[in-house]
Amino acid sequence: MKIGFIGTGVMGFRMAQRLLSHGFQVAVHNRTFPKVQPLIENGAKYAETISELSSQCDIVCTCLSMPQDVMNVYIGKNGIIENAQPGKICIDFTSVGADTSKTIFELAGGREISYLDCPVSGGPEGAESGTLTLMAGGEKMAFQKVKPVLDVLGDTIEYLGPSGSGSIAKLINQYLVAVHSLAASEAMVTGASYGLDSEQLLKVLKASYGDSRILRRHMEQYVFGRLFTPGGAVKYVHKDVRLANQLLHEAGLSQYTGQMAEKAFQTAAEKGLCDQDMSAVIKPLEEETGIIVKRKQ
Repeated sequence: MKIGFIGTGVMGFRMAQRLLSHGFQVAVHNRTFPKVQPLIENGAKYAETISELSSQCDIVCTCLSMPQDVMNVYIGKNGIIENAQPGKICIDFTSVGADTSKTIFELAGGREISYLDCPVSGGPEGAESGTLTLMAGGEKMAFQKVKPVLDVLGDTIEYLGPSGSGSIAKLINQYLVAVHSLAASEAMVTGASYGLDSEQLLKVLKASYGDSRILRRHMEQYVFGRLFTPGGAVKYVHKDVRLANQLLHEAGLSQYTGQMAEKAFQTAAEKGLCDQDMSAVIKPLEEETGIIVKRKQ
């Protein structure tokens, strides 16, 4: 079974490396060659074009940045659908809207190609250790065929239903990520503004109902040390919460906390924080209050 992997960024690189280390034949393609070179040195084959990779591989995986990137790679000229043979299975690990997934699913199906929307959660550390959560939508038979591949990448793997189901589940997760990120930032900035020791406040919150994985992650790994190298960048959470808010609107809700979270992440992006970790959403709040949340010197 030969696997093609398109998109070897922060997540895709680690996922492709996992597949290589578990004995799969892997071909890789990325817009910038330096991002695939270490994989090639570890045994991956290099495909110069998407069309070359698509025609040669049994399973084609994609892990890209934005919905438009996914559309271009799948249905653009010389894209996957144009070049993959009938019977091939495509797995998209990107976080996109359900409409994007359903569109590609229909077009792929017209060429007898199976397409699964299978976004992931767990960050770079989860991709590296093979402990990601994978949320799949599409044909169940295709899911069952690629399950051995998914088993290498994650330890929580759920088939959720028809095309788009995986994308919807991931956006709901990202909605909570965005909302929790903003709430945690507001809480910690407020505590610091009243003179509370931030590390002591976090200790109290971790032992209380206010605890959350996002609170711990952001403060302990990023904010206290003032190191914002991204695990998940501001620009991606902004994209995801915007798409998630569309789901809530379509579900019939008129007011929801995600609207505030989307605005907060947009503000962070406008302040030049796009490529910093999502925890940097705290920075505009710190600027507004004149308070910096950090460890005591």
